[in-house]
Amino acid sequence: MFSFQSPADKNRVKQMNPVVLAFVGDAVYTLLVRERLALSLKYKTGELDRRTAQIVSAHGQSEALNDILPLMTEEEEEIFKRGRNAKKPTKSKNASVGEYVRSTGFEALLGYLYLTGQMERLEELFFQEEAEE
Repeated sequence: MFSFQSPADKNRVKQMNPVVLAFVGDAVYTLLVRERLALSLKYKTGELDRRTAQIVSAHGQSEALNDILPLMTEEEEEIFKRGRNAKKPTKSKNASVGEYVRSTGFEALLGYLYLTGQMERLEELFFQEEAEE
């Protein structure tokens, strides 16, 4: 996986607001999903948009989390829980509160892995989730 920047210091990233980590993680997950779907060569753009929206939704992310929860290290679980428990500035319109908070934790973990340059781990978790589909 490609990174646009040099990895940031883990301690610095751990001190970031978990909602900021989720902001980055949302973009990372969306890019991974779009890349996977585009490379499948099965879909036209309208279908790509529909499938991407379905997968990256709070509901879709909450479901994906089920596949990777057992694989998380203690450190990853800590980041996930910080994101899950963080006070969010918005509420989801199309997901339950439980799905929304879980998806925020999921995104925070992905943001943390990306910002700290843990690309192999990010891919390992992402492709584990993909294998379960």
